[in-house]
Amino acid sequence: MAVHNILIIGANFGGIGAAHYLLKHTIPKLESNDNSTKYKVTLVSPSTHFFWKIGAPRTLVSPDLLPISKAFAPIHDAFKDYPSDRFELVLGSATGLDEGRKNVTIKPIAPSSATLLSYSTLIIATGTTSTSPLWTLHGSHEESIAAFKTLHKSLPDALTIWIAGGGPAGTETAGEIGSQYPKANTTILSGTKSLLPRLSRAVGAAAESKLAALGVKTVHNVRVTSATPSGSKTRLELSDNTIQTVDVYIDATGGRPNSSFLPDAWLNERGYVITDPQTLRAPTKGVYAIGDVASYSSGGVMDVLDAMRPLCSSILIDLSTTGENTPKQLLYKPMKETQMVPIGPKGGVGSIMGWKIPSLMVWAVKSRTFMVEKVPGAVAGKDYTKA
Repeated sequence: MAVHNILIIGANFGGIGAAHYLLKHTIPKLESNDNSTKYKVTLVSPSTHFFWKIGAPRTLVSPDLLPISKAFAPIHDAFKDYPSDRFELVLGSATGLDEGRKNVTIKPIAPSSATLLSYSTLIIATGTTSTSPLWTLHGSHEESIAAFKTLHKSLPDALTIWIAGGGPAGTETAGEIGSQYPKANTTILSGTKSLLPRLSRAVGAAAESKLAALGVKTVHNVRVTSATPSGSKTRLELSDNTIQTVDVYIDATGGRPNSSFLPDAWLNERGYVITDPQTLRAPTKGVYAIGDVASYSSGGVMDVLDAMRPLCSSILIDLSTTGENTPKQLLYKPMKETQMVPIGPKGGVGSIMGWKIPSLMVWAVKSRTFMVEKVPGAVAGKDYTKA
């Protein structure tokens, strides 16, 4: 019997979700229509653990508020119910791809020689890598744990704390630090004209006002051009030609796409995988992308969750061999201007479909726990129990 290998590179929200959805729904449908082909999903991950990056702003301020142990979950355990001829987890990082031979070079996390994994269908879900491992995995999850523990030691005694980046991660972090360490002199650099630039100026202004109430200063149109350790402090060179030396510096400025192993022709000018914004197909037949590494994404987890079913419907259509009962193509439709941004544990700011929402709603949905109770379900594919 022919085996069709579905190779998924990357194993956080996008890769793990795609593996579960395909195994639960797509593959059973394909095999019920054509029993001459068997399908196997191979998931490649540089880490043994899933990372709930949503909760990072609270995890970093204290070992007690959102414990490190709750921010990570083992990937292997979440797939143990699938038979080995259906699913395989490979621990390693992609370092190259041969488009003609349809294989990917994998560097294992354990010391050994590189291996080749062949694919019939390829899903690219490698995400982005932030400057700091506080926000994304830099290989092993142990690097992120070490970064959290470093801040747990340095924040309580810090007098000056600077945060670079005015997006959700930076803004949420400023709120957490302002709430937990009110005596510190905390400053956030938005890097642009306002905080939360993907939301309306009114929401950004509301975030700045809430931070000010916590004693956090916001500086606009200034960026960090260089950060150099100086003893126990950090020396910052700024775009306004000034220099600051601070006790704690947190870089929350975003990341770069993990796409260096892919052919240049597959990428746009910024290094993201060229992806149809509705179907998540790449221009190359049998190749798809989901999440932060894909050109359709604005970088939020909702861009993964809302795109999963369209992605898998594209794969189902492309692999179906019968002309009868052609599956319906589901299309990804992004939610206009939708974000919830806690400013400390008691509330925050945000918008849903462009409509500004009250602080109480942010508290109820996200600010209380940063939704960490969803970790077990996220790694186990509970969001995709239904097709």
